[in-house]
Amino acid sequence: MNEEPKSLWKKSWAARTLFALACLITLIALVYAEEDWRGWHAWNKFKQEWEAKGEHFDFASVVPPPVPDDQNFALVPIWVESIKATLGPERARLWYGDKFPDNGRTNFTDRLALDIVRNNDWGNGPTNGDWAKGTVIDLKSWQAYYRAPAQTNRNSAIATNEFPIASQPQSPAEDVLLALSKYDPAIEELREASRLSYSRFPLEYDKDDLAAILLPHLAKLKRCSQVLQLRAIAELQNGQTEKALADVTLALQLTGKIRTEPCLISHLVRIAMLRIILQPVWEGLAEHKWSDEQLVALDAELAKLDFFPDYKLAMHSELGFQGGEMDRLRRHPEHLQDFWALGGDEAKSSKQLLPGKITAHLIPAGWFYQNHFRCARMMMEYYIPLANVNQDTFSPDLARHCDAALTAEIKSASPFNMLERLMLPALGNAAKKFAYGQASVNLARVAIALERYRLAHDEYPEALDMLVPQFMEKLPHDIINGQPLHYRRTSDGQFVLYSVGWNETDDGGEVAFKKDGAVDINNGDWVWRYPAK
Repeated sequence: MNEEPKSLWKKSWAARTLFALACLITLIALVYAEEDWRGWHAWNKFKQEWEAKGEHFDFASVVPPPVPDDQNFALVPIWVESIKATLGPERARLWYGDKFPDNGRTNFTDRLALDIVRNNDWGNGPTNGDWAKGTVIDLKSWQAYYRAPAQTNRNSAIATNEFPIASQPQSPAEDVLLALSKYDPAIEELREASRLSYSRFPLEYDKDDLAAILLPHLAKLKRCSQVLQLRAIAELQNGQTEKALADVTLALQLTGKIRTEPCLISHLVRIAMLRIILQPVWEGLAEHKWSDEQLVALDAELAKLDFFPDYKLAMHSELGFQGGEMDRLRRHPEHLQDFWALGGDEAKSSKQLLPGKITAHLIPAGWFYQNHFRCARMMMEYYIPLANVNQDTFSPDLARHCDAALTAEIKSASPFNMLERLMLPALGNAAKKFAYGQASVNLARVAIALERYRLAHDEYPEALDMLVPQFMEKLPHDIINGQPLHYRRTSDGQFVLYSVGWNETDDGGEVAFKKDGAVDINNGDWVWRYPAK
């Protein structure tokens, strides 16, 4: 072959190669454009339809408004110092900015480290009672725990006791109250602060990575409720019912200090705190220690709890959180690996789909929009409607349909559900906890009215409608089916009061338990009853 034809052939081959590459690049660009448009269109069409109905999808729409600093429970000195002690001055500035300067100080005392057990001894202390199981707190075991010295420090031959004790044993209640007296100043400071008109913890609502918002106050609030629970039980046993009432009231008020927080975990902590503080309410009722005046005061505090709008707030905050994270990951797909580390089993099962930090930038933006669309659709069609605010009911049946729909949608991992698999599976269980929390409030309020009736008539009523209107303006219904709560007097002069629970079946007032002995709120009834006499 002479040089001229060879040269022509090379030029022709190069031209064909360039043309093929141009076609391939154009095809890839068209595929990306198509995927991006399809995802964007699906999401925006859905969004516009729901916004026309008054819905909001941005996280900013659920952020509580600012409140006056001098009337803010969350900004009193004990909280500021506690957060600085927990996070350290540098990280605490993410919360407070320059609002509370350190003036060179680096060490702060956490006066809200209120533990009912010794340092690093969680899980080894006495077992608390559980009203849902019908068991009381054994103060003798707590007395023995507080009077026993801590285990010997490996660096010291001397065993010490971290709680104050009397030289000689007193009554169990007196020894428990003495041990917990180390927290008296902090509790009184909280009690005084609780009278402030507002509470808004300075969370980093404008943070780009919403999953990284710091929430150090939640564990502190829960531990406050544990101390107040044990104190109130001891005060009841010691005949100090007014002090017990004050501690129960404070604990219930603390649950309200984070009520406006648009974080699902904040509300789940509130529900856990409620279950803790209902213990002294239940024990005081079981042992007839509350006066009628005190019962009225307890009912007034419990009446402030309404987990139906709280559930709606929590779900709308999840909707905003999902959208914020979708936007962030679409702009910074290299963070997908880090985000996946926050997930559970569903995340682990689909982690193999994730690209590396460099190749993540090859993901079409439309795939993020598709995930956003799928998550939002499940939220609007299933999760948010689980709670009917107008009828004050939760729907386990809709929850089951939701679980089935979600299972079918994420059964096969794909780019269109990779984030849906991570963000949605736990929400059904959260709805169940909200339902149980509201049912607990309703059962407690009816039980208080029953005790007021007993104080007036020396026996419990034959039927719940005898409580209205003298002891209760209106009877709450079963939040599961909208029907009257189940109630019957027992042969020992007591009663059984219950909701049919999440399984929607009347199990005769029987509680179901898991293998580990914990109450199973998926099965059995949700019951309020006292130990047999």
